[in-house]
Amino acid sequence: MPTDPAHLAACLKPGDVLLVEGESRFSVGIKYLTQSTWSHAALYVGAALGDGDRRCVVEADVIEGIRAVGLDEFAGLHVRVCRPVGLGPGEIAAVVAHATARLGQRYDLKNIVDLVRWLLPTPPVPTRWRRRLIALGSGDPTRAICSTLVAEAFQSVRYPILPSIERRDRQDPLCPGCVDEILHVRHHSLFVPRDFDVSPYFQVIKPTLEAGFDPRGVRWAQQPQQEAL
Repeated sequence: MPTDPAHLAACLKPGDVLLVEGESRFSVGIKYLTQSTWSHAALYVGAALGDGDRRCVVEADVIEGIRAVGLDEFAGLHVRVCRPVGLGPGEIAAVVAHATARLGQRYDLKNIVDLVRWLLPTPPVPTRWRRRLIALGSGDPTRAICSTLVAEAFQSVRYPILPSIERRDRQDPLCPGCVDEILHVRHHSLFVPRDFDVSPYFQVIKPTLEAGFDPRGVRWAQQPQQEAL
């Protein structure tokens, strides 16, 4: 179901990630490649740009590049809100500032091609070599796609999204069997929208529940009585 615009606007906080289930042919292609409901990711920045609700979301658009839009851009679409946990006001402000500083830059179509090569089945090449077969984006810092724009903003404050985890036995005689987990940063150009949904570090916020859902107030259609056998 489409997300209610009023409920969405009421529950959002700066730093929230909006995942969108788009309907264009390009969106359908992204959903197919990533095997996910979500085709687009954007960052809610609130009033950081001084335009109120007219420009409260920063996104990377295929045609217009990195731009600021209002929530009405997502009217009629299914939207999920993913909220980072544990960041202070200063860190949220830094994430927002990182994204807004890139307004006007271009969309990285080469990164899309590389993601296609990464996500689709590959020739019989050893796994340890596959990552070397692709270039991570165009290499131009003035280009980004939707999910890499958001990922880079959070990585600027060292917030984990979906890192690679290395488990290493702790060499401590006082703690036999103890294991340390070491997180390795994944390159921001390899993130896709679904990564924010499956990340263990983002809380899923549902606007309908945040608005105060009452199951006793639901109006059900009258069910026709079944005829007795």
